[in-house]
Amino acid sequence: QVQLVEAGVGSVQAGGSLRLSCLASTYRSSCLVWFRQAPGKEREGVAVIYTGLGTTYYADSVKGRFTISQNNAKDTVYLQMNSLKLEDTAMYYCAAAVGSGGYCYGSDMRPNYWGQGTQVTVSS
Repeated sequence: QVQLVEAGVGSVQAGGSLRLSCLASTYRSSCLVWFRQAPGKEREGVAVIYTGLGTTYYADSVKGRFTISQNNAKDTVYLQMNSLKLEDTAMYYCAAAVGSGGYCYGSDMRPNYWGQGTQVTVSS
């Protein structure tokens, strides 16, 4: 069983920055992903990093503002969020594809392990 634990300060003013981190209990994931879901909205894949080559993809809504990265051990993924907007307010989830039960292909993200989520609130 793979565990994912998110961490990060939850509240910031619009225009500010915030960094989320997620520690995985394995380094064997093929991809690490950040999703978010706001009340009344569908879950959105925000960013993905392919752990082998470090290739990244971003949703159009965050491109140029968010940066996903990983540590050398490939068991921690970060999401640096800059120029935050009110509409970035959501629950953010870290997820991983491990083994044959999950996969990522391009911007198609189908992880099979999920963290519990951390709330990010952007205020005016």
